[in-house]
Amino acid sequence: MADEYTPPVRNKFKYGCYRFFKRTFDIVSALLLLILISWFILICLLVKWLEDFHNPVYASVRVGKGGKPFKIYKIRTMVPDAEKRKEELIAAGLNEADPPAFKMKNDPRVTRVGRFFRKFSIDELLQLFNVINGTMSVVGPRPPLPDEVEKYTEYQKHRLDVRGGLLCLWQIQKDRNSLSFDRWVELDLEYIEKQSLWLDTKIIFKGFYMVLFDHSGE
Repeated sequence: MADEYTPPVRNKFKYGCYRFFKRTFDIVSALLLLILISWFILICLLVKWLEDFHNPVYASVRVGKGGKPFKIYKIRTMVPDAEKRKEELIAAGLNEADPPAFKMKNDPRVTRVGRFFRKFSIDELLQLFNVINGTMSVVGPRPPLPDEVEKYTEYQKHRLDVRGGLLCLWQIQKDRNSLSFDRWVELDLEYIEKQSLWLDTKIIFKGFYMVLFDHSGE
């Protein structure tokens, strides 16, 4: 992986138009989806609560554009003490991803209902509120945890040059969890360099396809 990163040179007018249409799409699409599926989200929250009678909403601090922290929201898919058990899993050498990222294919902290929600990315639906409030976008690098960012090199920190998103280039790769963290960063920087409405549209449609029909990244 390269040690240096040169930000892309952009036409200010074209990039400004792109950002305007991207933000407009974010707001309109997120609002429309929430109106259409709010009943479904409420049912999922109730099902999760009935599973273990704990708060079905999980709020986690993530790092957004420019290194600014914000709270991300999900339908909880893990046991209530998941954060404590994560440290135990790391200490036991069970992290299957390249640090600073953490991934386990069969994470023991994920509940039965949580596995179903994750399979179809149902747990991510609450992040539509993050899209509306501007802390996230529909398309962009996945927002990392603060303790992960602390371990980033200067090169890797350029993932934070744009607003994080629900979908990204990494997520639409087959067997994405087998990719190295360096490759993940390269894909994010490739997206940042090539940003366009066409690329965003491609990622959105392929992302929906993979959620529904291709679970190779699980």
